[in-house]
Amino acid sequence: MAIPDRIADLQPEITAWRRDLHSHPELLFDVHRTAGIVADKLKTFGCDEIVTGIGRTGVVGVIRGRKQGAAGGDRVIGLRADMDALPIVEQTNLPYRSTTSGKMHACGHDGHTSMLLGAAKYLAETRDFAGTAVVIFQPAEEGGGGGREMVKDGIMERFGIEEVYGMHNAPGLPVGAFAIRPGAMLAASDRIFIDIEGHGGHAAKPHKCVDTVLVGAQIVNQIQSIVARNVDPIDSAVVSICVFQAGDTGNVIPQTAQLRGTARSLTPAVRDRLEQRLHEIVEGTARLYGATAKLTYNRDYPVTRNHERQTAFAVSVAAQVAGRDRVDAATAPVMGGEDFSFMLEARPGAFIFVGNGDSAGLHHPAYDFNDAAIPTGIAYWARLVETAMPG
Repeated sequence: MAIPDRIADLQPEITAWRRDLHSHPELLFDVHRTAGIVADKLKTFGCDEIVTGIGRTGVVGVIRGRKQGAAGGDRVIGLRADMDALPIVEQTNLPYRSTTSGKMHACGHDGHTSMLLGAAKYLAETRDFAGTAVVIFQPAEEGGGGGREMVKDGIMERFGIEEVYGMHNAPGLPVGAFAIRPGAMLAASDRIFIDIEGHGGHAAKPHKCVDTVLVGAQIVNQIQSIVARNVDPIDSAVVSICVFQAGDTGNVIPQTAQLRGTARSLTPAVRDRLEQRLHEIVEGTARLYGATAKLTYNRDYPVTRNHERQTAFAVSVAAQVAGRDRVDAATAPVMGGEDFSFMLEARPGAFIFVGNGDSAGLHHPAYDFNDAAIPTGIAYWARLVETAMPG
């Protein structure tokens, strides 16, 4: 791999940063420690401008190349990493495991933040590019829409960002490899809330009740027909009910029940179809059993859609780092959601996967970011800036 010696030399230092962040996970917008560390390091690196509090707790660093007078010296490229963790109890015996019960870096955002910090350090040292690199450290990717909030706060206009790029680790993809595709890369991610009202009573007299557990179970079963029978088999969709809450004791039929879940899609038409059929099934099934049910369908993250030209450019940069044979330029879409989608709606760009090797999956309590991936990620960011704005 074409990893500059200076980047390889940074790995032990950046690994230490990453493990410190892993030990101190923070959720959603409450990333004050992490954001403070990021801002302090950007200051130490000598960034030309550091701004905090964008999108509530986001941090932005500006690094100007030393070839500002050259052709292309007015270009501005944004690079984004996410900072927040997940509400998961970590199940590892790592010496740097989470010190906060119920919080864990189970998606590798500690690695993403550290790699972008490493790239910022390298770019601030070398400045071997024209134009301006803007490093973006975003809060609340895991359900809070921090990317949306940074866009609403005017990040693109304030810093003059013309193109924006993101990166995420991928368990199962070999370390040193990349995967990307033009168009839909990750799915639209929507939340489902179903509230069922029946008629509670004694479990020995079910005929005098309207059983919300039965109604909820039937709704869960019927929902599975949406993808199987209402979505074109060529298209992709997911509807998952992940929470079913009803009752408090074994001899009482509960008055109410709540279901919570998610719907995922890759096209606007399928997204509309999922919402329509969910309303029809939830309300119709409840009515069939004498209950009432209300569906609240929240459209959260749109499809993460890579732009054609910027994706081709990202492929060429990844090939410089890893070799063309280690870059999958037509990987399958992933039905996970990603709020980098809001930035790609605001500016052209591309989102790429970098290999995390044979690790536990994302959002698993045994997951850990692979520190061996750090030089590859830093080299990708550095080469992207230097290639996009060579001067």
